[in-house]
Amino acid sequence: MDTPKRRPFNQKRSFWVILLIIVILIYLVRQYGSYFYSAHKAPSQPVVLATAKSADVPVLLPGLGTVTPTYSVTVRTQINGQLLQVLFTEGQMIKKGDLLAQIDPRPYQAQLVQYEGQLVRDQALLANALVDLKRYQTLWSQNSVSKQILDTQISLVQQDQGTVQLDQGLIESTKINLIYCRITSPIDGRVGLRLVDPGNYVQTTDTTGIAIIDTLSPITVIFTLPEDDVPQVLKQINAGKTLIVEAYDRQQNTLLATGTLLTMDNQIDPTTGTVKLRAQFKNDDNSLFPNQFVNIKLVVDTLHNATIIPTAAIQYGAQNNFVYLMNSNNTVSVKPITTSITSGENTAIISGIMPGQSVVVEGADKLMDGAPVKVAGAIRSPVTQALAEMYKRIIA
Repeated sequence: MDTPKRRPFNQKRSFWVILLIIVILIYLVRQYGSYFYSAHKAPSQPVVLATAKSADVPVLLPGLGTVTPTYSVTVRTQINGQLLQVLFTEGQMIKKGDLLAQIDPRPYQAQLVQYEGQLVRDQALLANALVDLKRYQTLWSQNSVSKQILDTQISLVQQDQGTVQLDQGLIESTKINLIYCRITSPIDGRVGLRLVDPGNYVQTTDTTGIAIIDTLSPITVIFTLPEDDVPQVLKQINAGKTLIVEAYDRQQNTLLATGTLLTMDNQIDPTTGTVKLRAQFKNDDNSLFPNQFVNIKLVVDTLHNATIIPTAAIQYGAQNNFVYLMNSNNTVSVKPITTSITSGENTAIISGIMPGQSVVVEGADKLMDGAPVKVAGAIRSPVTQALAEMYKRIIA
């Protein structure tokens, strides 16, 4: 039985069949692909954008401080006596030399009269002793008296001279006590509450004093910084630069005063690992008050023409930090960045972002690389303007 012969494979016909299938597939994709894409594509995520800026950013070191008067004096009596008058008003601004209180001077005036009388008497005794000495010197030259009598008279004159000097010292001491009866202010400043009332007997052993006077203008703030910041501060001090210091309230919302750094302590506290610094403020408006707690920001350097973005735009990943960068086709890209210092609500960027580029500051929690977005609104940049104005104020 003859086996039927297999028809030869037509390669040309197979080629056209395959080509036809490809054409049909391309047609179907073009016809219905856009429909399926539009039906299943991810919705655009609303975001808020901010534009990277170029600005001068101050390098700030934060610290905690206490307002300390430049001078603080507890006014005490230097003599014992009855306090007759208190001549200041509590809280009054006073000048150096102003009369604050009056102590009864009558006991010391009586002492002065007594000592002056003793001086007159002892001066007369001295004058008589000098006349006798001159007489004995003449007689001794004539061999009429012995040398012992002459020496005794010389010694008597010296004793009288000493008594006169003692009287003069007592008189001067009493005059000083009379001056101390008038208690005056040793410094300019603001006097506090009265610590003793008129009529009381005050003594030099009293520890409370009569009042406390604090110098308020200028005034200082003593604050602390971690020991790791010491080299950075010392570098600027040794270079002879004047460092700006800003004092803020407890909530760090209000700038109270701007001053300059005076000095740094000569040692680090080993118990806290911090060093003390003193800054001075003019305080013409009395915005700083003694023993007030303040937050300090020490300007140690300035980054010129730095690229800054809002800190809220920065996303923190396991490998590196990144931002969502806005693309021209209304999508976002993940952009790794290298950050520098944070100043206020902005952060300086070393690399990854250029000025003028837009980054996402709100709505980034649901984004991913290449995600479509729609701009809900552009974030205002008052922080950037505030930083620029603050820097102008600092360098002014």
